[in-house]
Amino acid sequence: MTTASPIDPHAFRSALGCFATGIAVVTTIAPDGLPLGVTVNSFSSVSLDPPLVQFCLGRAAMSFEAFTTAPSFAVNILADDQEDLSGRFSRRDLQERWAGLAVETWDTGVPILSGCLASLECDRAHLFDGGDHVIVVGRVRRLASREDGAPLLYVRGRYARVA
Repeated sequence: MTTASPIDPHAFRSALGCFATGIAVVTTIAPDGLPLGVTVNSFSSVSLDPPLVQFCLGRAAMSFEAFTTAPSFAVNILADDQEDLSGRFSRRDLQERWAGLAVETWDTGVPILSGCLASLECDRAHLFDGGDHVIVVGRVRRLASREDGAPLLYVRGRYARVA
């Protein structure tokens, strides 16, 4: 049996950075009732029937326990004019993220960010081990999307826009 040579983490990250992704903010409610949100670019659809989506969350994230135990979450897919929201939900201060921000709530009470290209309210369905991340799968229970606008993209360590 041949052993694969170890992959250099910096080379791995650089190679994966060549894959352009959209940016989303995933939101939930902490056990103490406070809203939580985190910027992700590891989001995708899983299944049309039933309607399932997934995102990956680092085990070192300050909101890890809340997201892996909360019954519901929302995925807010950012438009190209929402780079500020991406930065806001990447900061260390969890509550500063919400200062002056207009949100709405739907069936589960999870915060839905205004002006996004699409928002999907989900019930947590599965958690899977993903090494230093966990893969969170949710069943979509409600959604809304805009007909206009372009997505905010991320490639090679920086934001990009559709030309």
